[in-house]
Amino acid sequence: MATLLYALGRAAFRRRGRFLACWLLLIALLGGGFAAYGSHLDSEATIPGSQAQKGIDVLEKSLPSATGVTAQLVFAAPPGTTLDDPAQRAVIAKTVRAAGKAPQVESATDPFRTKTVSADRRTALAQVLYPIKRDELKDSSVTALESIADEARSDGLRTEVGGSVYSTDGLAVGIGEAIGLGVAILVLVVTFGSLTAAGLPLLTALLGLVIGLLGLLLISNVTTVSSTAPSLALMVGLAVGIDYALLIVDRHRTQLAAGMDPEESAARATGTAGSAVVFAGLTVIIALSGLTVVGIPFLSVMGLAAAGTVLMAVAVAITLLPALLGFAGARLRPKAGSRAERRERAPAGRAPAGERWARLVTRRPLATILVVVIGLGVVAVPATQLTLAMPDNGTAAPETTQRKAYDLISDAFGPGVNGRLLVLVQSREGDPERAAAEVAAGLEGLRLPDVVSVGAPQIGTDGRTAILTVVPKAGPRAEATERLVREIRTGTPAMGRAADAEILVTGSTAAAIDVSDRLTASLLPFVGTVVGLALILLLLVFRSLVVPVKAAFGFLLSVGAAFGAVVAVFQWGWLAEVFGVPTTGPVFSFMPIVLIAVLFGLAMDYEVFLVARMREDYVLRGGRPGRPAVESVVAGSRHASRVVTAAALIMFAVFASFVTAEDLTLKPIALGLAAGIVVDAFLIRLTLVPAVLALTGTTTWWLPRGLDRLLPELDIEGAKLGAER
Repeated sequence: MATLLYALGRAAFRRRGRFLACWLLLIALLGGGFAAYGSHLDSEATIPGSQAQKGIDVLEKSLPSATGVTAQLVFAAPPGTTLDDPAQRAVIAKTVRAAGKAPQVESATDPFRTKTVSADRRTALAQVLYPIKRDELKDSSVTALESIADEARSDGLRTEVGGSVYSTDGLAVGIGEAIGLGVAILVLVVTFGSLTAAGLPLLTALLGLVIGLLGLLLISNVTTVSSTAPSLALMVGLAVGIDYALLIVDRHRTQLAAGMDPEESAARATGTAGSAVVFAGLTVIIALSGLTVVGIPFLSVMGLAAAGTVLMAVAVAITLLPALLGFAGARLRPKAGSRAERRERAPAGRAPAGERWARLVTRRPLATILVVVIGLGVVAVPATQLTLAMPDNGTAAPETTQRKAYDLISDAFGPGVNGRLLVLVQSREGDPERAAAEVAAGLEGLRLPDVVSVGAPQIGTDGRTAILTVVPKAGPRAEATERLVREIRTGTPAMGRAADAEILVTGSTAAAIDVSDRLTASLLPFVGTVVGLALILLLLVFRSLVVPVKAAFGFLLSVGAAFGAVVAVFQWGWLAEVFGVPTTGPVFSFMPIVLIAVLFGLAMDYEVFLVARMREDYVLRGGRPGRPAVESVVAGSRHASRVVTAAALIMFAVFASFVTAEDLTLKPIALGLAAGIVVDAFLIRLTLVPAVLALTGTTTWWLPRGLDRLLPELDIEGAKLGAER
């Protein structure tokens, strides 16, 4: 591996103009394609094979109005009045008429005709139907409806807009992300002490990210790409892109400080640090691609999109970056007396901070291990209280109109009105009305305590289908509603046999519950698949049994701490105002599996960065037993701790910047990743790892003889480069 990448790095350095031209041409082609075709992101989340999705697919054909986008106009009377006042009724009637004529609207219901007025006559609910899917709804149509609500407010009637017209907005870059990028630039400048050296990782990361995102947006025209996929790709791609380039530039500068020729240094940096980048990138790609194990297209696309940007970051780091190093030439050589030059020569008595820290934690390794493990175990305690649910308008910011509408409906009609269940009845004899009546009687016979009402059946256009609307007592994210769905589904087989019909519990609330169930069931297979493949990769890279096992154990500590931070902030409300969390409650259902995928991949990045330098020193020392094995741990920490620290600070800045996003699907993931990165880099990789390897000594690099002969020799340390030159 090191030999191949060495040759690639030398070729890129010598033919830098051609390599740069190829990358610029690729950007031009993708940019032209995007300008011509744009993108088509999809906000629909399907769950193939689930009962709710099967029901939704049937309703899209037989009763499209039940699956179309809906808006809610919620009217609240001024204090001391009711909506029966003629003036208030006139405003409502005018508003409903205007809503019925709004863009893309099929119909709007009068709440007095549908009897959706609260018992105290102070709140009314009008439904506005858009007979289309959410991704077909234009933003201007939602704005038009909000303008109609504004007119009603100007007439003195409180009016709010809610419903499924509001959903995740997807990619949005704001001031927080700009601050995160600024922090990354500052870390690079401090790390290298040179604007030129600091600019290279940033430039290559941005180029790789632009190419990855443009490619993703173009692909959305030919296949389904969820609207949140670019957000995760942006967050992960930017972080790893900077880090991978940072590792290679740092090795290049260190070699230049030692007097190496720029061309030879660029080739060697690509061969050694580039090998670590390739295998680190592979672990991230494996982890993100593992999201396909879950079987939810929405999540699979998110993982594959982010994996694509990571692949692009690796490709840019080992091809474009050496070319740019060629353009920079000797200008990247640290000046005499600079920090970089002093670090390389390491005068006696002035060991770098990374070396001093490694000697401290390896002096009493067992004590270090116990302190870290017990401390992180305490931090992870809140994770035991983690609860999950899909976001809805009840998780929106309190000042938004959709959240105000949600709260008004809950207060006036009960929280269950925001989470209605649809019971679909498909008659085998072609008499859906009779079958629906029998099913309704069966539901009442179950005497379910969490049901408020069962509505009259709506008959589909196919002559076989009907739906019953069940209003639960609790809201859509409540455990009682989840329990109710399971109780109804338990009783439907018997009711279906009695009515000679197929019965499905569906709708958005049931679909959200099915998503959570699917994620829970697939979490262990996902973790087993991803961790298993990554451990095999680490076994190949480091030819060690201790390193992969220790890496996996450290990751479990990191992810426990990350989950603990998410629960403390998003469920318990600790520092909620500081992090801009508008409401506490269950966390987005996709959070655990996405966080595990991304954090595992990035944790293995640090593992590869750090342990590769330790093994490189051990191999160059001849792999002698005894104290030299511990000295290799210290030497590896001395060389790698600075780059791991810089990489972690950059990733932390990038992820923390996304905590400022309004999107509550991305916010807990970003916070968990930011907390997990800090824990993993500083407490696991820079503290626990040296202590464990010092404790195990030469056993760290032991392999059974048969396995040693079986495994290929990858040579990411560049030992063959030293032998050949």
